[in-house]
Amino acid sequence: MNVPLLDLVAQYRGIKDELLPALQAVIESQQFIMGPGVARLEAEIARLSRARHGIGCASGTDALLLPLKVLQLRPGDEVITTPFTFFATAGTVHNAGGTPVFVDIEPETFNVAPVAVEAALTARTRALLPVHLFGQMAALERLLPLAERRDLRVIEDAAQAIGARRRIAGEWRLAGELGWVTGFSFYPSKNLGAWGDGGMMVTSDDAVADRLRKLRLHGGPKQYHHDEVGTNSRLDTLQAAVLLGKLPHLAAWSARRREHAAYYSEALADVPQVRTPCVDPTNEHVFHAYTLRVERRDELQARLQREGIGTAVYYPIPLHLQKCFSHLGYKLGQLPEAERAAGEVLSLPIYPELARPQLDYVIDAIRGFYR
Repeated sequence: MNVPLLDLVAQYRGIKDELLPALQAVIESQQFIMGPGVARLEAEIARLSRARHGIGCASGTDALLLPLKVLQLRPGDEVITTPFTFFATAGTVHNAGGTPVFVDIEPETFNVAPVAVEAALTARTRALLPVHLFGQMAALERLLPLAERRDLRVIEDAAQAIGARRRIAGEWRLAGELGWVTGFSFYPSKNLGAWGDGGMMVTSDDAVADRLRKLRLHGGPKQYHHDEVGTNSRLDTLQAAVLLGKLPHLAAWSARRREHAAYYSEALADVPQVRTPCVDPTNEHVFHAYTLRVERRDELQARLQREGIGTAVYYPIPLHLQKCFSHLGYKLGQLPEAERAAGEVLSLPIYPELARPQLDYVIDAIRGFYR
């Protein structure tokens, strides 16, 4: 049996009759750049996130970079974030002119540890950049007060967490609802994936939304009028059409991911060499990734590969130990939980179209390896 880490062909087969006419309509209109579908998608993602504004952009990376550029960071300005995440989280801080400050993670959720964030605050801190890793929201109810007391901005990296929510003060709050600005990614492998690159920023700050709209369009409100130096970061209309077609399925797809995760976790609960994902009881996880901690990780991954099972290691080298950030002076052992996670994690197939026999095949292969 073959169980790929991700099977976008299976998803396509289930929805192609809905999506292809929408793409054909864009082709017939020839409105490929900033066509009406982009504005519709912006409104829908803002509504999903309980934010006032959605601003489409070219990628999830730009969805973090542009808000950081709004801050007009100067040399020495610091942005506190996690080292256990995709590179773009910290790369955008550097490219916006700031200095990423890495702090350790919670071993249970893999998300940034609020106590470590608080300890890292300095007079140079300008923003906090928590990541809702693997589809589970970080503890915003502990981070937002830290930011408010110091007049800092909180930028949510929700690239993996569209539709995720967290119960705060007895109320469900969505990814994108509470941050100053939130960045989403529509990379094809994401829970809501385009057929190419794409991103979205959401905010409830009217002035910031206006700045972001200008920055994505060479810094001007309209063509040939430039208030500041921006860039070209537009979400094209074809991608908007794909995403609008997929969006009505997102809630059901997320529910299916949770069902698969529960099935995996129950079946692997008695394997002592495996630690299944910890879901914070205040969170509704959307399981962009189903990530185990395992013993003999590399051996297990090799065995699963031989048996036709796709897996991934997110992420093998924490960002504070990457060569490009060596000038920041971090050393091995300085952020032990992130480093430990990098040596133990293994993500399994979790996409909605998985069939029960495929899940059983993965489970049996893992149990057989340790037996």
